[in-house]
Amino acid sequence: MIQNPYVTEKATLMAEKDNVLQFIVDINDTKANVKKEIETLFKVKVARVNMMLTSKGKKKAIVSFAESNAATELASRLGIF
Repeated sequence: MIQNPYVTEKATLMAEKDNVLQFIVDINDTKANVKKEIETLFKVKVARVNMMLTSKGKKKAIVSFAESNAATELASRLGIF
């Protein structure tokens, strides 16, 4: 379950440059669950998902999109930009 977008200066630069967005997700989520949820909620095609634990003990999903500029479009819809 996606909790919220992860917004930092580095995450914003990655969205513009690498077409990826970062989200804080439930600690028990898998890559497949996150991919399915992003695709159904936002109607975009996900290329891949990487997961990591933050230093604060939260799980972060780094989502790469298949379509070019999908990250910036989705970020503007979510109010990040």
